Amino acid sequence: MTQEKISALFENQPRQWSLRGDPYLWREIVQTIGELPLPATEHQLMELLNSTFDRLVGYPITHQQDIFIERYAHGGMSSGYVCLRFWGEKVFPLLRARYSEFMATVKRVRVSE
Repeated sequence: MTQEKISALFENQPRQWSLRGDPYLWREIVQTIGELPLPATEHQLMELLNSTFDRLVGYPITHQQDIFIERYAHGGMSSGYVCLRFWGEKVFPLLRARYSEFMATVKRVRVSE
């Protein structure tokens, strides 16, 4: 069985973004860690996502305010802004759920082999 990459969790973007900088952060996370193999545990995945988020954004995901990131500013009212609450309440849970689904599928395949 080939090793699945983290980018598999990012194949489908959220249906809706909160602020204009959010999709740029999504793409930058994929560019930063997408080629890494999926971690063995959900805990390791969340540690990697949190540390990558901290490094790219400059704040932990638990920060309570929207933040401005110059490299994501491409025009529009909320251009360059990232909604940390959206990432903490929607995006990271989405990625965690995708990871769990993937790992459950892998486990079923291994059992049936």
